[in-house]
Amino acid sequence: MTPGEHAPDPREVRNPAEFLARLQALKDWSGLTYRELSARAETHGDVLPRSTVANMLARPTLPREELLTVFVRACGVEEGEAEHWRAVRRELAGRGVYERAPEPGEAPDPGEDPDTPEDRGEDPDRPGPAAPGPGSGDGEGGGPHGPGSRIRRALVAAVAFAGLVLAGISVVAFLRDGHAGHPPRTPTAPAAGDVRIRVAGTDFCLGERRGTRTGQVHQLPCAAAGFPRYSLAEAGGGRWRIVSDHPDFGPGCSGIPSGGRIPGAPYEDSECGDPTRVESFALEAYGTPVEGYRIVPVGSATPGSCVTVVGDRSAAWARLAQAPCAPDAAGQLFDFDRWD
Repeated sequence: MTPGEHAPDPREVRNPAEFLARLQALKDWSGLTYRELSARAETHGDVLPRSTVANMLARPTLPREELLTVFVRACGVEEGEAEHWRAVRRELAGRGVYERAPEPGEAPDPGEDPDTPEDRGEDPDRPGPAAPGPGSGDGEGGGPHGPGSRIRRALVAAVAFAGLVLAGISVVAFLRDGHAGHPPRTPTAPAAGDVRIRVAGTDFCLGERRGTRTGQVHQLPCAAAGFPRYSLAEAGGGRWRIVSDHPDFGPGCSGIPSGGRIPGAPYEDSECGDPTRVESFALEAYGTPVEGYRIVPVGSATPGSCVTVVGDRSAAWARLAQAPCAPDAAGQLFDFDRWD
């Protein structure tokens, strides 16, 4: 479709997949890029980050009503027609299909469904728990009180005991030589040029998941990092830009959407120069001697915030977001390895 024709009508859709396809058709009808939609929304006094639109259109779930309203308005839909979109969404949501309301106390970025494998620190590509097999029911061999159950409990106890023994050996080794035989790393200070951004004290580095359009930054094993490639650029006044070179989307900048106004807003890669994003950071040394560097958004509407690994910090694919700077800087320290 092209501008000038009638905008797509959502009233005949039957399920969320068709609703999302109709939203994509609406964007195509508008003829606007993600960045242009974001700028158009701002002229209406709305906030619509580029990555939020991409994420909304890529997911199978219904967008929240506030995000839907902002999106269709940015596409050029009049208020009367916008009500058709909201009514259809409410009808689908009323059937309980593919919608999740935020948990109490949550403040996710608009359009982000926080209950994703990445948000829980899991790898979405990793298979889930296996379905129960034969003998897992209430029969004599596999029930909760049968002989098979007693054997399993004995095996679990043995494995747990072995784990405690191994943990004890590791603690002794740590106390003997400082770090189980490995000297502690000295954090690398920020300097202009290509860098691999490491979560201090771990073997995780920052990067994105291939094949996605959201720009969400995660921690992943450093051996697998390198997508996109990062570099530091001085922005004056002691501030830095973290530049990303994406093989599909080209140069960009890491940043916080919506001016940092949303608590828990994602730390993500997108185009540089978007006025709705915080794209400059102070890289502040922490500890004596230095244990790492905090990445502090400069000019964020949420003062006292730091870029933070959220979710399970010991797991690959835990995501990064804006969060209050913690006194112990847990999950908030990074160093900047030079690329060879």
